[in-house]
Amino acid sequence: MLGAGEGWAKSILFNGRARAEFEAFFARPQTFTLGVCNGCQMLSALKELVPGAADWPRFVRNRSEQYEARLCLVRIPESRSVLLTGMHGSILPVAVAHGEGRAEFEERGPDAGALAQQGLVTLQYVDNHENTAVRHPFNPNGSPLGLAGLCSADGRVTSLMPHPERVFRTVQNSWAPADWREDGGWMRLFRNARVFLG
Repeated sequence: MLGAGEGWAKSILFNGRARAEFEAFFARPQTFTLGVCNGCQMLSALKELVPGAADWPRFVRNRSEQYEARLCLVRIPESRSVLLTGMHGSILPVAVAHGEGRAEFEERGPDAGALAQQGLVTLQYVDNHENTAVRHPFNPNGSPLGLAGLCSADGRVTSLMPHPERVFRTVQNSWAPADWREDGGWMRLFRNARVFLG
């Protein structure tokens, strides 16, 4: 099945001008990139243009063979992502809405564990006991090690399968601690983008 993100990527990879422009953008040290859901899938398909992303997996059909849409919990591990600076160790609810979110690694290449050791895994699904989720429904797609996001080696390119932009305000969450004010936990990601830009 050809996912939407892979279709977008092919429209870039097979167009000489678009390919050169994207390659130049990813190479500029003052830029950052955030790809969410289909954008995550697209970035993985563009990994040959993204410095430090050669070992990223593809994102394919969920193991459940179903479109999964609900709130899940994710842990933010220590990573190189400039957008998740200062958020490491957080466990936050996040919206998921995808049919093709399972990370699939090349048979002879690095796996999810190797990427985690390199600081390239940005999000992991966890269960209600805060353990890494490997089973449905806590892991909505069947990705190994609960992998839900990645970053490039320099941290400027971040790809996330879940949707933090859907729950960055407290009122967007079905439940929140009493001490949360207007901003939810994901607002920090967007503030980190502003800090990166100076």
